[in-house]
Amino acid sequence: MIGTCGMVGAAPAASGDFVTVKKTHFARKGQAYYIAGANFWYGGYLGAASGVGERARLLKELDNMKAIGINNLRVLAVSEKTEMKSAVSPATTSAPGQYDENLLAGLDFLMAEVAKRDMTVVLYLNNFWQWSGGMTQYLNWFEGTPALDPNVTRDYDTYMRKTAGFYRNAAAQVEYRNVIAKIVKRVNTITGKPYTEDTHILSWQLANEPRPGNGKATAEEKAVYVKWVDEVAGYIHSLDKNHLVSSGSEGLAGSAQDAQLYLDAHRTRNIDYLTYHLWPKNWSWFDSNNPVGTWDNAIAKSRDYLNSHIELAAKLGKPIVLEEFGLDRDGPSFSIKATTRIRDRFYREVFEIIATRAEKGDPIAGFNFWAWGGAGRAANADYWWKPGNDFVGDPPQEEQGLYSVFDSDVTSLLLIKEYADRLHAIRR
Repeated sequence: MIGTCGMVGAAPAASGDFVTVKKTHFARKGQAYYIAGANFWYGGYLGAASGVGERARLLKELDNMKAIGINNLRVLAVSEKTEMKSAVSPATTSAPGQYDENLLAGLDFLMAEVAKRDMTVVLYLNNFWQWSGGMTQYLNWFEGTPALDPNVTRDYDTYMRKTAGFYRNAAAQVEYRNVIAKIVKRVNTITGKPYTEDTHILSWQLANEPRPGNGKATAEEKAVYVKWVDEVAGYIHSLDKNHLVSSGSEGLAGSAQDAQLYLDAHRTRNIDYLTYHLWPKNWSWFDSNNPVGTWDNAIAKSRDYLNSHIELAAKLGKPIVLEEFGLDRDGPSFSIKATTRIRDRFYREVFEIIATRAEKGDPIAGFNFWAWGGAGRAANADYWWKPGNDFVGDPPQEEQGLYSVFDSDVTSLLLIKEYADRLHAIRR
């Protein structure tokens, strides 16, 4: 039976119930708060009352994550309708100012159920990549240029350079702020609580993996990006005085390998903590067709990436969260029947660095692995998503099963629980 709660007049939350930053750590309810989290981009989709919604599955997924110590979910708050086949459909916005209330109510339902389990959520409000429409779709709306799909063009450099034009497009920025206000100022239709008063929102996030452009971004492009981060984060704070704001950055990989740019984008007081992501296969450090021959190099680079960003956070005196990382299944294979020995080994390497440095008091505030696949299953022989298929952790621009952690991946789930328990035991 699907649990719901009727509309009630929600009492104002106590200020200590919100997640706050205390020097280089998070705090909640007077205690240290470390994130042992999952990426669950489709959570709001499952919460919809009709169409793509699967509320019974959503409750099961939340219960299963809670059971292994997951206390935070990173969720897509809004998507943009696009003609690109590698993007999810339906979308929250079908055109500027036109919203799918069914999907927005799905986000409401997710937040209501998260609250029952005392988990927290990071909600990202845009996407540098095309799989939810994102910035390239904004440019289609306001410049009339085709939304670019790098899955088709295979030209990521051009995609990144052109997509960064979003930051300069005045009409796109006005509409983006309209969307931010629509979500941030929303009142939950399940609980009656304004989102601004929901203590189970940890952070508003500007976008998934915003970049200044490609790896050859100019000084001018970098300056535009830094200004955009500061101004949009400030705008969100002007709407909501209770919640943290984060960028969604990948770290150096999303900053043209420019540490100064990364620091400049995150030193503003409008950004409350740093984020970074780790993708050894995507960045060609690891070849899953040659795991033995590339493992040592991949792990050496991963360790350096993990640790060096913690040092960058220390320079700014702010916490940092590793909010994405992943590796594929053995083989390599997308099949749920494939083992996960190499991925589990990688996860343990990552978790050990995070837990050890957190226990020492360094500014690492936790992790969100990519991504929770749960009870979802790939439906097609080629592993590509089509409308009507299950949602899994891999968005439509990637093969279904590439990085997902499914509910049958017992060794991975036990590993996550081991380190979640370790992080939750830290006291400050």
